[in-house]
Amino acid sequence: MKKILIANRGEIAERIIRTCNKLDLETVAVYSSADKDLPYVRQATAAYEIGDPPAAKSYLNQEEILRVAKEENVDAIHPGYGFLSENASFVRKIREQGITFIGPSAEVVEAMGDKITARKTMQEAGVPVVPGSGEIVDVTEAIAYANEITYPIMLKAAAGGGGIGMQRCENDQELEKAFVSSQNRAKAYFGNGAMFVEKFIDDARHIEVQIVGDSHGNVVHLYERDCSIQRRNQKVLEETPSPFLSEKTRHQIGEAALLAAKHVNYTNAGTVEFVMDQEENFYFLEMNTRLQVEHPITEETIGVDLVEWQINVAKGEALPLKQEDIKPSGHSIEHRLYAEDPTSFMPSPGKIEALQFPEIEGVRIDSGYESGSTVSPFYDPMIAKIIVSGASREEAIKRSIDFFTAFSLTGIKHNGPLFTQLLKENNFQQGNYSTSYLAKILVKK
Repeated sequence: MKKILIANRGEIAERIIRTCNKLDLETVAVYSSADKDLPYVRQATAAYEIGDPPAAKSYLNQEEILRVAKEENVDAIHPGYGFLSENASFVRKIREQGITFIGPSAEVVEAMGDKITARKTMQEAGVPVVPGSGEIVDVTEAIAYANEITYPIMLKAAAGGGGIGMQRCENDQELEKAFVSSQNRAKAYFGNGAMFVEKFIDDARHIEVQIVGDSHGNVVHLYERDCSIQRRNQKVLEETPSPFLSEKTRHQIGEAALLAAKHVNYTNAGTVEFVMDQEENFYFLEMNTRLQVEHPITEETIGVDLVEWQINVAKGEALPLKQEDIKPSGHSIEHRLYAEDPTSFMPSPGKIEALQFPEIEGVRIDSGYESGSTVSPFYDPMIAKIIVSGASREEAIKRSIDFFTAFSLTGIKHNGPLFTQLLKENNFQQGNYSTSYLAKILVKK
């Protein structure tokens, strides 16, 4: 393997280029006309403009991406996350061209991409699953099932992800109102309007486990990440290890993730997501068949390069570590820095006048922008991931506070002030929070 095309943009494209440079691999970047001046375009060995700013005309344009791949005679394609990273037809087209896809098989991507199929598969594997329905296309059927398992419930898109097409409902009226709008969003984003109803777990934690498998039958987990700090069902801050889990539950949830991965013959990097109640009972939510946004905190505590693992597994190599060799050390927190109003969470696209990251021990910056860059309204408004590590959770929190106190970004609004507030909250410092926590402290403010 000598040349890799990165079918993505911004921060994750830069992240992949960094590892490729370390491995002496050439990189091919693709970009929309809105992204032509972003740093990753300059950093790649070669770069091609593939279309207009709307994702459907550029980063979701499979034929144009494959055209570039063939023109550059690349050996592999890394999809990053989002866009085409969990698109089974894209995986098949790549492999039909004789190009290596850096990810799992199309069959696994397809099976886990449909949330209803994924639930059934995990039940067959013996992994605990949240009570929920099969595919529902009619609101009357949804209401009947919701009354059967009792409110509150979560209405979800069968082909969904990233919180899109997902809504909590407390009664028949809310469900009836939410059904059509959620279904329409699902159709628009995923081309599939199928929905399902799932029991809502009150005061839940969102815990996910990093897994990696190879083509030699080896699968390991790299422990958990706590992703419970969310707004509108989307993650804002993640940390590892979870301050909530007992060692017994940590072992059990890791074993459940391995059970899930082995059942579907998983290869490459992926994540098994769970919802957990206050008694530490956990239930399967979904399997993400790609690299996660929050993978750096696992890298920092385990001491590995997950993109390097992905590339080597795709080349047919065996995993470098066995489960008993994987020992996490210290604590790491990722803060997703967004171009958005820190109170309303409305996006704040525009030109970054000045962006200054203070140099603080234990801080890693994975950024897609620089001073003078323009944050486009067409894509996710994440500017950078601030990954802060320390020997203890207390040290990681202190370094995070020091970072956001000294950090400076002008020209657009950003959610830096939110982290300054959150990190000083007593309940957060004690690790006492759930997926509803962030909404509560914003109301209190």
